[in-house]
Amino acid sequence: MKVPLLDLKPQYHSLKKELDEAVLKVSESQYFIMGPELARMEREMEQFLGCKHAIGVSSGTDALLLALMAIDIQPDDEVIMPTFSFFATAGVVARLNAKPVLVDCDPLTFNIDVNQIEKNITSKTKAIMPVHLFGQSADMQPIMDLAKKHNLIVIEDGAQAISAVYKDGKPVGTIGHIGCYSFFPSKNLGCFGDGGLVVTNDDDLAEKLIIKRVHGAKPKYYHKVLGGNFRLDTLQAAVISVKLPHLNSWSDARRRNAELYTKLFIDAKLSEVPGKTQFDQNNMVLLPKAIYKPDEVSESMRNYHIFNQYVIRVEKRDELREFLTKNEIATEIYYPVPFHQQECFNYLSYKNGDFPVSEEVAGTCLAVPIYPELSDEQIHFVVDKISEFINQNK
Repeated sequence: MKVPLLDLKPQYHSLKKELDEAVLKVSESQYFIMGPELARMEREMEQFLGCKHAIGVSSGTDALLLALMAIDIQPDDEVIMPTFSFFATAGVVARLNAKPVLVDCDPLTFNIDVNQIEKNITSKTKAIMPVHLFGQSADMQPIMDLAKKHNLIVIEDGAQAISAVYKDGKPVGTIGHIGCYSFFPSKNLGCFGDGGLVVTNDDDLAEKLIIKRVHGAKPKYYHKVLGGNFRLDTLQAAVISVKLPHLNSWSDARRRNAELYTKLFIDAKLSEVPGKTQFDQNNMVLLPKAIYKPDEVSESMRNYHIFNQYVIRVEKRDELREFLTKNEIATEIYYPVPFHQQECFNYLSYKNGDFPVSEEVAGTCLAVPIYPELSDEQIHFVVDKISEFINQNK
């Protein structure tokens, strides 16, 4: 049985008529940049997320870059972030000649360890950039408290987490000063190419974001500030508008798949419960700690997970991945090299061992297929093959 990591064709075919009509409408208008579909999508996003301003941009990476430019990040300013994330989180900071200041991750959620943030704040710190990794919220309240205490800006990297909520029920990305999302095709809400979104409840920041999105021009061809070409194609905005009403049901399907995975791993005696951080004879597969229903969000259990990825941890990760590949099960490693071990960041002078949790997670994590249209039969097959591998390698 073949189990792809992601298959976008079933989603497309379920919405083919609407999507084709939306794309054709834009094609017939020949209004490909900043067309009316963009403004429509932005208003729909404001309503969906409950935020004051939503601004479509060219990618999730550009959303982060634009956010930093809007708060006027300067060379040598410092931005605190987790060392375990997709490269763009640190890359955009370095592109502006500012300094990524790295923090270890929490062993349960893989998000930034909030207990490690304050000791890294200096007189040069300008912002904190938490990442809602794999689709569940970072612990935002302590982060916002620190930001208020030290007069810092919070930019949320919600590239993988649109529609995830924090423990108070507030959508991630709308809690900090600026939130950033990605519409990359593999995301829970994906377009037909690159795309992203920046949101804020601050009128002044929104004005800066809008101006800097178009090379800093206001009015057209008159530039008081520098910006970039961060515009979202009209075609992509039209696609997002068609898909948005289905987002919650797709996220529900991902959660159902995750719940089945978790149950099967426990039934197979590969793990006791989700959220264990140590390997032992009862926990040979470490499962993600997560919540499956919004009404379960509480002070003690804060993470309403939308499962952009379902990430397990296994000691013999590379061997398991090779075994699964031979059995036609696709997997991915998110992410094999934390920022502090990336060659391009050698100048930051971090060394191996500085962030032990992130290093251990990077060496043992493996994402298995989780997309909404995945069948129960396929999920059973994945768990059966992982169980077969582990029982052969005890």
